[in-house]
Amino acid sequence: MKSNTLAALFSLLVTLSACTSLHVGSEVAAGRHALLTGNNEAALGYFQSAAQKDPEYKYGTALKQGIWTYVGRSEYATGKLPQARQTLEKALSANKDEDIGRLYLGLTLARSGDRQTGLKEIEGGMRGINDWLEWVTEAHRFSFGQFWDPAREIRTKIQGDLTMISGREFDWQKLLTDGEWIAIRMEEEGDLARRDESRDRARDSEGKSSQP
Repeated sequence: MKSNTLAALFSLLVTLSACTSLHVGSEVAAGRHALLTGNNEAALGYFQSAAQKDPEYKYGTALKQGIWTYVGRSEYATGKLPQARQTLEKALSANKDEDIGRLYLGLTLARSGDRQTGLKEIEGGMRGINDWLEWVTEAHRFSFGQFWDPAREIRTKIQGDLTMISGREFDWQKLLTDGEWIAIRMEEEGDLARRDESRDRARDSEGKSSQP
């Protein structure tokens, strides 16, 4: 009887965990859609709700981002700079390799008046994103890597900004605008890469099925 009760409790916990995961996933999906369409307040609400339910949640397959990075990005986008700084620092303390989060921390610091530290984080975030794209397109060039930044648009923008940063004087507004573009473009790129990979697989499947 005791073993049956324990089994039932375990089954219930598994079911509840699965339901929570599905709910969090749907909130993150809604938050990403809101973020990409410029509905930043709604995005923040979705991400905060998801973070409360599962603070360890990560989104993505090839490129993973923690839920706190999404919260921090949305706080930045809604002008809540002190909160964004705190949240993004929290995200990076959990995973120092979240380059998009580092880029947003730099943007947050720069817009808050700390340009010296902000520039360091912006540069670090851009270099990290560039290096990750170079890695994924080389290490996985025969599979999903070929679908990431195929025209090198993101890397070209980053390299132009890094060259600009290396000069004595540069356009801060351009750097901030470019940084925001790079971050959003990386968010879109994950969706585009998955779409193109799915289409490529579908074509391969159709080709094989048509063979005699």
